[in-house]
Amino acid sequence: MKTTTNYNCIVTGVVKYALLFYLFTFLPLPTSAQNDARTWMKKGEWANGFKKAKPHKTLEINQFYSQYKKNPAQWNTLFSWLRDTDLLAIPKGKHPIPGSTLVASVEDSENGPLEKRNTESHRKKIDFMVVVKGTEGFALLDHESSTVSQPYNEQKDVMRYKYVKEKTNFFNVKSGQFVIFFPSDWHIAKVQTKKKDQTIRVIVVKMDYVD
Repeated sequence: MKTTTNYNCIVTGVVKYALLFYLFTFLPLPTSAQNDARTWMKKGEWANGFKKAKPHKTLEINQFYSQYKKNPAQWNTLFSWLRDTDLLAIPKGKHPIPGSTLVASVEDSENGPLEKRNTESHRKKIDFMVVVKGTEGFALLDHESSTVSQPYNEQKDVMRYKYVKEKTNFFNVKSGQFVIFFPSDWHIAKVQTKKKDQTIRVIVVKMDYVD
C-alpha cells in the first residue's frame, strides 16, 4: 500500500512538472516587443499632435508599431497633415499630401448592402481610414473559412475573397475614430449599418507596407 502511494506521488509530481514545463515553454507569453508597442501606443507621440480621431479597438498595435518604426517619416507626414487640415471643410476628391508621395482620398459616400460590397486585401499598401462624419460599417474576414475568389492583381494591389458571413467580424467605426488594415486584414468597407443615416465622410490614405 505504501509503495503504491509513493508511486502515485511520484507520477503526480512528474505530471505537474511536465505541465509547468509546457506552460512556460510553449504557451505564448507577453514579449518585450509587445510591451514596448503598448507603452509606445499609450504615450501617443506617434500621433504627432493629431487629436481629431482615436484608433478603433480593432487596431493591431504590434503591426502598427512595427510599420511605424520602419517608416517613421511617412507616418509622421500623414499625422501632421491630418492635424493641420480641416477634415470637414476640405473638398471631396484626391489631395496629394505635401512633402510625400501620399494621396488623401476624401470620400463623401454611403454605406451599402453587404452583398454589394467588395472584399479586399493588399500586399504593397496599408489602408488608413479616418471617419470624419457619420458611422461606417466594416467587416474583417475569417482566414480559415475564406477562400480566394479573385487572384492577386499586382497592378491594382488587390485580392478578393469568398467568405462565410457567420464567421465574419462586423463592426462600426464612428466619426472621430480611425482604422488601419494591414495585408493580413482581409476586409470589407462601407457596409450598411443599423443607423437611419448611411451617409459618411471618410478620408482614406494608402500607406506603404514595409517588409
